[in-house]
Amino acid sequence: MQNLSLEGTSKTPTVNFDSEKGLIELEGRSIPENSHQYYDPLLSWLDEYSANPVSPTTVNLKLEYFNTSSSKCILDIFKKLQELKAKGIELQINWYYETDDDDMKETGEDYQEITELTFNMIEEKELFGYEDEDE
Repeated sequence: MQNLSLEGTSKTPTVNFDSEKGLIELEGRSIPENSHQYYDPLLSWLDEYSANPVSPTTVNLKLEYFNTSSSKCILDIFKKLQELKAKGIELQINWYYETDDDDMKETGEDYQEITELTFNMIEEKELFGYEDEDE
């Protein structure tokens, strides 16, 4: 099975899906023109991965911002992960958020509650390397 690697843009996240390592990573912004078109290959990859998954599978989400349509697609990813968990695959889901980003922290908590998956909520002082303009 081939890995899936996509370079992030100002509108789409960096994707690193590695089937040999059992690693699923999304990082950056997700505001594509057509979220379903962007996320369909990711969901297809997860379908293929579920035929021969690695345990444990590590999921790292470092999202700066995503729009409503991306939110639905991200939930679809979590639904695929629920299927892996149901097969007995151990999952480590790491939800990263910046110290002052209460909205992103709450969003991770909401996904955790909706999916009943266990998230490691990881607070980072700075995830995206932006200078604080107030300093």
